[in-house]
Amino acid sequence: MTRCDLHDHDFLHAQEHGEQRVLVVLGLTLVTMVVEIVAGFIFKSMALTADGWHMGTHAAAFGITIFAYRYARKNAKNPRFSFGTGKVSVLGGFASAVALGVVAILMAVESIHRIIEPQDIRFNEAIMVAVVGLTVNIASAFLLKGEHHHHGHDHDHHHSHDEDHNLKAAYFHVMADAITSIAAIVALLFGRAFGWAILDPVMGIVGSLVITKWAIGLMKETSGILLDGSVDPAFCEKIQETVEEEQSLKVTDLHVWAVAPGHHAVILTVDSSKDWNPQRVKALLVGIGHLVHVNVEVHRA
Repeated sequence: MTRCDLHDHDFLHAQEHGEQRVLVVLGLTLVTMVVEIVAGFIFKSMALTADGWHMGTHAAAFGITIFAYRYARKNAKNPRFSFGTGKVSVLGGFASAVALGVVAILMAVESIHRIIEPQDIRFNEAIMVAVVGLTVNIASAFLLKGEHHHHGHDHDHHHSHDEDHNLKAAYFHVMADAITSIAAIVALLFGRAFGWAILDPVMGIVGSLVITKWAIGLMKETSGILLDGSVDPAFCEKIQETVEEEQSLKVTDLHVWAVAPGHHAVILTVDSSKDWNPQRVKALLVGIGHLVHVNVEVHRA
C-alpha cells in the first residue's frame, strides 16, 4: 500500500531513549559474554562457557531490538509505509519474544538431559558465573526498567498498547537471565552444601517455565497489534458514545486499529438526520487521545 496523503506518521520520538539504553545493555552483555567464554576456556569450565553462549543468544535478541529501532527511524518518512513505521517496534518485540521462547525450550531440554545424565558440577566456578551474570543483569534491568515503565505507563484502560514492545522484549530478556542466575545460585549453594546436584537442572526447568510464560504473553500482545485485532473494546465504545452524544448522529460502521504503540487510526461511518459534514464529526473526537488518523463518512438519513 502506498501512502498518498501528507499526514505526519512519525511516532518514533518517544523511542530514542529506549534505543540508547538498549545499546548500553547490548555492550554490557557482549563484554560479559566474551569474559565468560574466555574464562571458561582458561578454567576448563563448561558452566562458564555455556553461560557465555547463553548471554550470546540474548545479545542477538538485543541486536533485533536495535535493528528494529533503526529501520523504523530510517524509513519513518518512506511513503511506501501507509501509516508510518510505528509497528516496526511491535514486530521487533514479536521476533524477540519468539527468540525468548526458543531460549526457554533450549533451557528445558538441557535441564532434562542433565537430570537423565547427571554431570559433575564445578560448584565454585559455576556460582561465580551466576553471581557475575546476576550483577550484569541487575544493572541492565535498572537501565531498561525506567524507560519500559515510562513508555508503558498510562491510566487509560488500553495502556498496554502504549508500550514500546521492542523495549519490553529487551527488558524480558534481561529479567530472564536474572531469574536464571538467581535460580542457579540457590541450586548451586544447596548442591555444594548438601550434595543435591539435581537441584541445578530442576531450577533450570522452573526458570524455563517462567520465561515461556513471558514469551507467550508478549507474543499475544504484539501479534494482536500486528493483526489489527487487539484494540480494547472499551476504547471503541468510547468513540461511539462520544459521537452518539449528538442525538442526530448514529454510528453504523467503526474500525479502530493501532498504527503504532499509543497511536490509533479510525474509519467511522455515521448516519445523520441533520446537516453534518465529516469535519464537524471529526471535531467531536478531538478530546479522545491516541487518535492520529481519523477518516469519517457521513450519510444523510
